[in-house]
Amino acid sequence: MSEPEHLDLRKFTVLIVDDYAFVSQVIADVLKEIGVGRVLVSENGAHAKEQIRSLNNFENGSNIDVVITDWLMPIMDGRELLQWIRNSQKDTIRFLPVVVCSAYTSGDLVSQTRDLGAHEIIVKPVSASEIARRIQHLVNNPRPFVKSKTYFGPDRRRKNRPFDHKDRRKANPQNMKAHYEQK
Repeated sequence: MSEPEHLDLRKFTVLIVDDYAFVSQVIADVLKEIGVGRVLVSENGAHAKEQIRSLNNFENGSNIDVVITDWLMPIMDGRELLQWIRNSQKDTIRFLPVVVCSAYTSGDLVSQTRDLGAHEIIVKPVSASEIARRIQHLVNNPRPFVKSKTYFGPDRRRKNRPFDHKDRRKANPQNMKAHYEQK
């Protein structure tokens, strides 16, 4: 794996959501070491929800840029927080990149987090280089968001594979009109 390139993250704000203060402090120290300007900490999803609601209320530059959340927490867990973020009516909240950081990972958890709209999942204990690599990836490779009847979140496809079969679509892209969601 190549060394992450240097990013200017001085104006970046990351919210860490974890019920263990030691874990939050370790992640916060790593984020500060890689140059993140502002690191906020929350002990559960309910407190994080209030921080996000107050800071991401306007497009004023003081918004939280990334949320790193644990999955299993009391009061409001990572799943509930992720669902609240993706179902928000405010674009400054629902488009937030979310990284799930959990010691209890399985194929089922990876599928759940992906299907609920998480950008990434990291397994604890996490290294400084892994956190730096994931932050760099989020910044340098933003994924478009997709909305369907059952999903809202970043495009889950990570690879752009060539399609070498017959195209069965009835309309070609040049003849399609874009429809925008009405609020």
